[in-house]
Amino acid sequence: MTSLKQQALDYQRVEKAIHFVRENSARQPELSEIAASVHLSEYHFQKLFSRWAGVSPKRFLQYLTKEYAKQLLDESRNLLEVSFKAGLTGSGRLHDLSVTCEALTPGEYKSKGREVEILYGMHPTPFGECFLASTQKGVCFLVFRRREDHAQLVRMLQKQWPNSILKHSAGGTKTIVEKIFNTVPDHSNEPVHLFVKGTNFQIKVWEALLDIPFGKVVSYEDVARHIQLPKAARAAGNAVGSNPVSYLIPCHRVIQKAGNFGNYGGGKERKMAMLGWEAARSE
Repeated sequence: MTSLKQQALDYQRVEKAIHFVRENSARQPELSEIAASVHLSEYHFQKLFSRWAGVSPKRFLQYLTKEYAKQLLDESRNLLEVSFKAGLTGSGRLHDLSVTCEALTPGEYKSKGREVEILYGMHPTPFGECFLASTQKGVCFLVFRRREDHAQLVRMLQKQWPNSILKHSAGGTKTIVEKIFNTVPDHSNEPVHLFVKGTNFQIKVWEALLDIPFGKVVSYEDVARHIQLPKAARAAGNAVGSNPVSYLIPCHRVIQKAGNFGNYGGGKERKMAMLGWEAARSE
């Protein structure tokens, strides 16, 4: 099994390759040209993708087309209506994490996490470095590093939890990251717990996102309908964008109804990488 450190290193080139393909999509560059854009031979580019994604780069890039995204949307159109938790099965389900979500009480929300002890650390993942923070009740913050340095990420956490007690503890958060991104099925049945701070509307949207299975996508309109507010697609989109726990609350699985991938806090390339990575494993 490839280590998370190696996967994080591989991801750096994967992201650059996806960026190159996006920037040159009108002329559909050859594989050799994409490989050259990340300073690899075609052979080594193939090898990297087989190691990181489990499929060839040609197959992986097919997952990132608008046509494939629209196909996924068509397949998923009624999934939320019948409830994702009604026992959906499939190979992709084997990769799903069991995630439970608890929101702050009104009193805890008002106090802005006063005296809550939060451990945090930076760790490698298949999608680059992540910054994860957790309380005794569960993971409260997870973002993927772009250009921020460590101090900036700590300030982002402090802004979310201004009255909390922050403690750097990479050792304390490492086991959580390994559980989240371990590509070998976890038979412990122990769920990953989330402890999140948000408005009632945001919590409702985030809980809806937890119902989207691995390897599937839905539209912002689908999410709004699922929470019985069909005219609130824009507001649902804002709530999706304010998700404090990236990947675990799978906001990357929500795309535009026309098949465009849309924005993502961790960068468009990272969102595309996540969806392609999941598509490869769900097959």
